[in-house]
Amino acid sequence: MNWRSIWAVLAGVLVAIVVTTVIDVALHVAGVFPPINQPIDDARAVLASSYRVVIGIGCAWLTARLAPKERMKHAMILGAVGAVVALVGVLATWNLGLGPRWYPISLVILAMPQSLVWGQAL
Repeated sequence: MNWRSIWAVLAGVLVAIVVTTVIDVALHVAGVFPPINQPIDDARAVLASSYRVVIGIGCAWLTARLAPKERMKHAMILGAVGAVVALVGVLATWNLGLGPRWYPISLVILAMPQSLVWGQAL
């Protein structure tokens, strides 16, 4: 893997982190989400899952566009990174009571398909 490939995947990861964090904070400030470390309900978990999927698709597009070649491969690497990070989230939050348990599991399950969606559109 060359530096442009590494940068393509890293850019997708960084944009995903920044954009989801900004939206999360905005929704907390707006009172849509409860205060940090307070549990969310199913409806708010669906909302969070929904915008994370859209962001994931956008980041897969970004990664693919920045990739020097084999765009689908780069998008799928981003999806794999997202799945691993989401799995760490499942393990780290499992017994914290921060919301429905299906929510972090859904992030693991959706990480690869959302990258595949944009990768196939290229």
